[in-house]
Amino acid sequence: PRTTHTAGAAGRIRRTLSKAMAADAAKVGKGEMKVAEFKKKYAQHLDKLIDPDHPDMGPKNNQFVFLAGRIEHGRKEIMKWFTMGGFGSVNAYEHTTICEQSHHVAYSLLTHHKTHHLKPDLINTEFVIFWGTGAYTANFGLTPMAEKVTTNRVERGLKIAVVDPRLSNDAAKADWWLPVKPGTDGALAYGMIRWILENRRYDERYLRNANRAAATADGETTYTNAACLVKIENGIATKLLRANEVMQADGKTPLGTKDQLVVSNNGKLIAVTPEDTKTPVEGDLFVATKIGNIEVKTSLQLIKEEAYSRSLDKVEEITGIPVSQIEEVANELTSHGKRAAVELYRGPVQHTDGVYAGTAIILLNLLIGNPDHKGGLQKGGSHWHESGGKPGNVYHFKKMQPGALKAFGPPVSKEKSKYEETTYYQEHGYPAKRPWYPFSGNIYQEVIPSMAMGYPYPGKILFLHKGTPVLATPAGSKQIEMLRDPDKIPLFIACDIVIGETSMFADYILPDLTYLERWGTPHVTPDVP
Repeated sequence: PRTTHTAGAAGRIRRTLSKAMAADAAKVGKGEMKVAEFKKKYAQHLDKLIDPDHPDMGPKNNQFVFLAGRIEHGRKEIMKWFTMGGFGSVNAYEHTTICEQSHHVAYSLLTHHKTHHLKPDLINTEFVIFWGTGAYTANFGLTPMAEKVTTNRVERGLKIAVVDPRLSNDAAKADWWLPVKPGTDGALAYGMIRWILENRRYDERYLRNANRAAATADGETTYTNAACLVKIENGIATKLLRANEVMQADGKTPLGTKDQLVVSNNGKLIAVTPEDTKTPVEGDLFVATKIGNIEVKTSLQLIKEEAYSRSLDKVEEITGIPVSQIEEVANELTSHGKRAAVELYRGPVQHTDGVYAGTAIILLNLLIGNPDHKGGLQKGGSHWHESGGKPGNVYHFKKMQPGALKAFGPPVSKEKSKYEETTYYQEHGYPAKRPWYPFSGNIYQEVIPSMAMGYPYPGKILFLHKGTPVLATPAGSKQIEMLRDPDKIPLFIACDIVIGETSMFADYILPDLTYLERWGTPHVTPDVP
């Protein structure tokens, strides 16, 4: 029998080994270490790898795949704790890409990655556009939202517009229903942006603020880079102009540092530190000029040019929404000061242009300067710290897994991984057998097809929890034959409360509890301040 002491020591040895192999396997993938050199160094442990000739693909542990559907917090953290640290597999997935990932990415891009979710203050707003979502149909925090919207509508006269191809429960109760053609949401949003710009219904004072100090002086808690200059290269907007790229009048002294941006105020260039709290800086909103050999435009100028690239008649042709209705809703949105908001969720972003449609819709909020205002957008919500380690927490799970393995290798979905940093690329170049996704994560729809194809490596065990990819993913029916083929997925275990469209093909089904019975720590929706 092994004592606790010796078991702990063995665990630490395994952890040390897995960390060392992970570091060297990454070097092999990048071409910084030869495969032969790796094999010689780890000759006694090559049997632990999926393919010793491609050590960067990781250990056999990766052939266990935990695929979760709408898993909740509490369970999600345990899934990763078990799969990655305990089992040593990189393959632990949520369902995010078939839910609303492009919505999250859009918010993340527009908040400098500070948050991926904002919601209207539905208790105090006077007008809301529900875009591809609603308070009565499908949303994040549907139960509290429905109560707030109903109360506000009955007691305070909340006005509502709904953008949705379907006459949903929300659209049926709205003041305006805009049955947009699927996939044309971005064009509709830019049509509204055009009307707002043309009629000067935007919050100029808010948008001119270029740093924290200027925002504070105006009583704002947020600001934008609408007035900041952007470099235009070969006709394409590329990067924000940096102050060290601009020379002062003497032609020798930089305007500022590489960490500073640049605005134009009545034609005078000013270096701006975005988070400066002492020196307010404001900028002109519509600038298109050259600074030496550098062509520049302000961020808002670029948005204006995109909005003006098509007439409202053209927007009507694309979207199916009459010009008169576009104008009426845009007018209503800009008639309540900051007590109006545009709310989006899955509807407009579940398309190939989803991120761009999402950012266009969110811009409508920025144009009226409503973030962090009563009746505007808010960053609500709160959450547990399921892994512990915070003041008052009883447990700290990371410290309770001293022998945790170092999971390494690309996920079977090939997410957050670069094909160019693999031995496959070194051997075969382009094209790869299946797409790699270096910038995305939780690519739910890619997992089973990749396991079935055996690329980048074959899977052995699929554990599906609270999910039904056969129903939920595009062309999901094609996964039926993959799941039924033991040569492609030798062992399939499902955990669910029903025998569903996907779990019916499992080798084993572990009965789960319903949401009223099971343990979990769902986070508070951003809809709750």
